[in-house]
Amino acid sequence: MEISLIRHGKSLCNDNTPIPYSTFKEWVEEYDNAGVFEEETYPSKSIEKVSSSHLVFTSHLKRAVHSASILSPTITPEIDATFREVELPTLVKVHEKILLPPTVWLVIVRMIWFLGYSKGCESSKHAKERAVRATEQLSEAARKHHHIVLVGHGFFNKMIAKELKRNGWKNRKMSTKHWVCHTFSMSNE
Repeated sequence: MEISLIRHGKSLCNDNTPIPYSTFKEWVEEYDNAGVFEEETYPSKSIEKVSSSHLVFTSHLKRAVHSASILSPTITPEIDATFREVELPTLVKVHEKILLPPTVWLVIVRMIWFLGYSKGCESSKHAKERAVRATEQLSEAARKHHHIVLVGHGFFNKMIAKELKRNGWKNRKMSTKHWVCHTFSMSNE
């Protein structure tokens, strides 16, 4: 049995002009609603795994669905919000004069989330519980279809990878690079 995890391509939302935090939520929405850049080439392993898979999952976010269709235009993925990226908390009272690139805001907000702050989003505990459910769903699908793929998101894919390893699935080190495929395997039970 195999489960392949692939991170979506690079988002078309690539404006990294410094902004106040008050507009960061709009930037995140734009990022979530954007497709991905089409590259000249893609990793052959990613194309092969999607093309040969018996079932392909994506989150409901456009960059994941778009990436799956680029890797194999003939597939119809199973779209499921369970596989969405981990949500970001909402900060309060950030001075408007503080301007940072959105990617810096992203790192700051994610670090705060790791410290337990989750206003306006799922907590770290709930995200881990969702990763457990996602892993169970993928494992069940792999038992039924032998080889499946998830075209998902860097951070949540890493959480799923951790759960897969905890459940005895084998793989080497995970990367969060765009388009990279990581295949986990387990002998049939």
